[in-house]
Amino acid sequence: MTDEILRVENLHVSVEGTEILKGMSLTIHRGEIHVIMGRNGAGKSTLASVIMGHPAYEITEGTVHYRGTNLDDMSVFERARAGMFLSFQYPAVIPGVQVGTFLKKSVQSVRDEEIKARAFRKELNEAMATLEMDKKVLSRYVNDGFSGGEKKRLEILQMLLLKPHLALLDETDSGLDIDALRIVAKGINTVAPEAGCLIITHYQRLLDHVKPHFVHVMINGTIVESGGPELALKLERDGYDWLEAPKEA
Repeated sequence: MTDEILRVENLHVSVEGTEILKGMSLTIHRGEIHVIMGRNGAGKSTLASVIMGHPAYEITEGTVHYRGTNLDDMSVFERARAGMFLSFQYPAVIPGVQVGTFLKKSVQSVRDEEIKARAFRKELNEAMATLEMDKKVLSRYVNDGFSGGEKKRLEILQMLLLKPHLALLDETDSGLDIDALRIVAKGINTVAPEAGCLIITHYQRLLDHVKPHFVHVMINGTIVESGGPELALKLERDGYDWLEAPKEA
């Protein structure tokens, strides 16, 4: 695990003059799974959005490098084509666009090449089998009338097909039942060995299925504690107050 995928250094980010990230630093290598936990408003989703290039966020200090390239020089589309993937906390509904068409066009666009129908069908069938998805979903409109679990599973299907170098997963486990959580975790574990993964979550339960190398705690826009999977268990048990308590001299 020596290939550096993402390096965030002293990152300060503001929205409309309000600072949200306040000196964030993080490095992810290929094959590593990093988890960020923290209360609502800590800046977790902001970090994912900034890495992906959301225009509402202004970097006021610090840098973000992806595979050695400063992301200041890359548009959102260029980031996606370079192998960055973001799963949304609230996936968008796209009425009138069939899932099968959406998936094929997305893969073609990111790979920047024409995909032969037979080869794509084979890839798609294998990915859907991994996620135990019914092929009937391909004729439905994207996320239109989907349950929360169906939306999240469709995002993981996109990830399997796009084969990203960096997977940013923003509360992918929220609202999932036990079976859906297991299946989504299976998709993450399929991609993880060849990618850098950053998982944002509130709950330890996902980590029963996806084993992180590092767990980080964000409070007030910066990482205040890092550790292994045992840190997530401690947070589940004790919450965040112990991290905010004054330290004894």
